Amino acid sequence: MDRRSLTCLNLKSRSGLLQYCLVSLAMAQLVPPAPLRAEVDLSLPKYRLAADELAVVVNDRDPLSVRIGEYYLRARGLPQENLLHLAFDPQRGSLTPAVFRPLREELLRNTPQRIQAYALTWRSPYRVGCMSMTSAITFGFDKAWCSAYRCATTRHSPYYDYPGANPIEDLTLRPSMLIAAENFTDAKDLIDRGLAADASLPRGTAYLVNTRDKQRGVRAFDYPRIKLLMEGWIDSEIIDQEALRNRDDVLFYFTGTTRVPGLETLGFRPGAIADHLTSAGGQLLKSRQMSALEWLKAGASGSYGTVVEPCNHLGKFPSPALVMEHYGSGSTLIEAYWKSVQQPGEGLFIGDPLAAPFDHVEITQTDQGTKLLTRNLKPGRYQLAQAPSPIGPFKPVSNLVIGYHQTEFSLPMMAEGFYRLRLHGKYTTSH
Repeated sequence: MDRRSLTCLNLKSRSGLLQYCLVSLAMAQLVPPAPLRAEVDLSLPKYRLAADELAVVVNDRDPLSVRIGEYYLRARGLPQENLLHLAFDPQRGSLTPAVFRPLREELLRNTPQRIQAYALTWRSPYRVGCMSMTSAITFGFDKAWCSAYRCATTRHSPYYDYPGANPIEDLTLRPSMLIAAENFTDAKDLIDRGLAADASLPRGTAYLVNTRDKQRGVRAFDYPRIKLLMEGWIDSEIIDQEALRNRDDVLFYFTGTTRVPGLETLGFRPGAIADHLTSAGGQLLKSRQMSALEWLKAGASGSYGTVVEPCNHLGKFPSPALVMEHYGSGSTLIEAYWKSVQQPGEGLFIGDPLAAPFDHVEITQTDQGTKLLTRNLKPGRYQLAQAPSPIGPFKPVSNLVIGYHQTEFSLPMMAEGFYRLRLHGKYTTSH
């Protein structure tokens, strides 16, 4: 009996939307070769930010920023028009709203409409008034994103747990992230780790660390539920000690403390995310507590910290469950992190925005049908349709229902032509 096999590489085209697959015939012993060679084009629903939808923003008065931006553009294969320029004093930790507003207006004027997110290539300034630089770029400066009085809550982000991948069209905003580093070597290492992470389906562990610091360890109450939710999805371990040491499989590290010892003993998997809930982690220069930048220097690909006193409101810090859920479903780092913070006005996002270790699709085709392996399809009702050309007309082939954390799907045999899967029913997630 003949066996046709089809292997799909990860979505690495600029669009990030189409999956190109080649069907080849592997014959069993004593079976004569057959003249079968067909190309199958399968389009999945858009589930993540496409690479060419990210703009890279440099500060022309900061030589390191310019060098990082140019390297990131080359490393990610982004078009030159995605490189945007601003000019401001790089020596200040904070900009005033009056100085910031015309800079943001200039950025918006020069941003192509197709851009969905920003990568900012500087370490400072990291703050605008009472807001973080990343939130100020995303929302514009507005005191509603800051605490009106000590320990007050702030405006909620419409991007929180947002299910889509087109925030500029759906929400009129573009999330942003600092590619922050003290020098070019550190920046290059960060960017190279992000590239190594892509489609790697890393075998690693999410470490949920419960310290004795109960004030900063407020996320720990949810650790048992998170571990249960992630069963079969992302290996998770609850650690009841002050810090993690001597582990070489760190994929996520969430804790609550002013400083995290033992980072030099850890091995972070490419694409790893790590943060510590504390007051001043987002103060990247001369912080009285450990800067979130220390996570990147230790080998993580993304981190988060607040730039002003937030108190220990859960909504002002990443939800580990949401970070892991969105990241594990194929989203980019910038999307997964932003979608996990309900009140991000005072919080700074740093790292490689395009790292996407779980964005992976494989298809195997036999004479019994087609098997699709991916983590990138959200729960819901889908329709598979086929057409002789990319523009259609598409005709329904079959329907399927996808469950929570489902990764394997049976589809009919695919002949030559163009196929697409479309979501036809709402889905929900449980966090």
